[in-house]
Amino acid sequence: MSMKPDDLSIWAVVTADQRNSRRSVDRVPEALEALQSAVGDRFRLTFERTAGDEVQGLTGDPGAVVDAVLTLTRLPDWHLGIGLGSVELPLPGSTREARGPAYLAARAAVEQARSAPAHLRLLGPETTDAGTVGAGFYGEDVVQQAESALVLLRALVSRRTPEGWEIMDVLNETGSGAAASARLGISPSAVSQRATRSARRESELGAELCRRLLARAMGVAAS
Repeated sequence: MSMKPDDLSIWAVVTADQRNSRRSVDRVPEALEALQSAVGDRFRLTFERTAGDEVQGLTGDPGAVVDAVLTLTRLPDWHLGIGLGSVELPLPGSTREARGPAYLAARAAVEQARSAPAHLRLLGPETTDAGTVGAGFYGEDVVQQAESALVLLRALVSRRTPEGWEIMDVLNETGSGAAASARLGISPSAVSQRATRSARRESELGAELCRRLLARAMGVAAS
């Protein structure tokens, strides 16, 4: 089927490739389980194994992209490539069958992520001048800003220890330091200290910035 202008809209394709896969265990099942828990049906084409040690999904939700990045940062050894652009509609039942500029951008991004800061690249459609495609605003600046924010967020949260991730999980589930203290059997001051060491507030601000910049690049409301 040929791609027609009125068949196009703006999407984000997230492709993750396992690092050093030939010398380590297969982490794809672990990643797929974690991604399903974190983003679920917010990905229109859910994550699945696409090629050996690679997983991929498609979404129109900027917040889901950020949550996928955070999830894959918590797990070890993933290169992340994110492509923004159009896809051919109607969507197929599997991301393996989908095609379009967003998929081409994601392929280039994950290849470049191997040597990129924080092992992450975000690429949009190739343009020489800023312009509009569908509802989104494309130009180098907005895509580069979103990529920079994602790189910084990934670098920040990658420093968390397992204890740090645990305190984040419990605080998100319980909603308060007092409840987290009771759940973990530690003092409220210990909860506060762990949250500070885990850069809880900084990561929340960073994630919000990523959502807003991605939303601008995709031409949708921040989620």
